[in-house]
Amino acid sequence: MAGEAEEQLRAYVEYLRDLGVYDLYRRGEPVAAAVEEPAQQTTTSSAVLEHPAEHRQPEPAPPAAISAPSVPQPLESPIPKPISFNDRAPLPAVRLAAADKPAALTAIQEEIGDCTRCPLAYAGRHKIVFADGDPNARLMFVGEGPGADEDAQGLPFVGKAGQLLNNMIVAMGVKREQVYIANIVKCRPPANRAPEYVEATTCSQFLLKQIDVVQPEVIVALGATAATYLLGVKQSLAGLRGRWHSCRGAKLAVTYHPAFLLRDPRQKAEAWKDLQMVMKEMGLKAPVKN
Repeated sequence: MAGEAEEQLRAYVEYLRDLGVYDLYRRGEPVAAAVEEPAQQTTTSSAVLEHPAEHRQPEPAPPAAISAPSVPQPLESPIPKPISFNDRAPLPAVRLAAADKPAALTAIQEEIGDCTRCPLAYAGRHKIVFADGDPNARLMFVGEGPGADEDAQGLPFVGKAGQLLNNMIVAMGVKREQVYIANIVKCRPPANRAPEYVEATTCSQFLLKQIDVVQPEVIVALGATAATYLLGVKQSLAGLRGRWHSCRGAKLAVTYHPAFLLRDPRQKAEAWKDLQMVMKEMGLKAPVKN
């Protein structure tokens, strides 16, 4: 009878498991343990089998079909509105002397270190792209984020978009070495996607410090992402172009990102209008073609 009781008990446990009941315990031990030691339960099991009507509890009826409850979808939390660089911190009370700016920028770079402050640090980046150019530049360009070439070399705008930016700078009558170039984020976003809110707001604190050190007269925001975080606005590029804005004591103009101009060369003429507005403000003249 012991063998038959064991088989009955196993079948009962399997039946309950089929119903979704797993937490079966007896005297602090799982039922499975009791099944493996039937000798301790021989008397009780035999009695149950000899007088099933008196001793056995009726088997639970199979549950009726229950429709699966609908799983509530998580609500999408809206992306907070970025805070403009003007509102993130007060302007420095003292302007740095020209001779002190290189050391101040080096201190910012050292503060960044091997940064792990945002998810981009774990998204396959190779090098942190700090900036490039003259610490005493009158003109500053701010892009979105590094691409593959920038991630490999550790310098901003050195790929195809960078070559186009170089041509734009030369067309304005200046050299790349005379301007200062940086990005909203200093690590490459995966697949060159736009930086996410937490990435941009975490990283741009260092860009703010860089602007305060360089103290350019004019900043050119390259593309909608740069304009969004510098100005703290969510507005179309068309609505931001063609007029002056303010950022950290500098005048700010908005134009197309060079990467966009590579995809749609028809907009180069519009971008040139934006750069001409900058040239007029700064008293720059295009080089004379021979």
